[in-house]
Amino acid sequence: MTAYLIADVDVTDPTAFEEYKREVPATEAPYGGKYLGRGGLTKVLEGDWQPHRLVIVEFPDMDSLMAWYDSPEYARLKAIRQRCATTRIVALEGLQP
Repeated sequence: MTAYLIADVDVTDPTAFEEYKREVPATEAPYGGKYLGRGGLTKVLEGDWQPHRLVIVEFPDMDSLMAWYDSPEYARLKAIRQRCATTRIVALEGLQP
């Protein structure tokens, strides 16, 4: 069942974040990760949520998503992101066929 990583990223060090942005797609691809949205324009339709940089990544399933998130390939980049941004991340399981 498809799974989605949804992140709201508040970048605090844009220079350092550039390395993360540039290198992270190569770590996701082996796990089947595919961007559906990455930092585009957002419009709040209801509520008081003020998103920053929204990212949605589709994975084949939750196991693949978690394998990527916990992978040694991503660990170095995760540490960079955690230093240069405040991030809220959720993993969402998609609909059953």
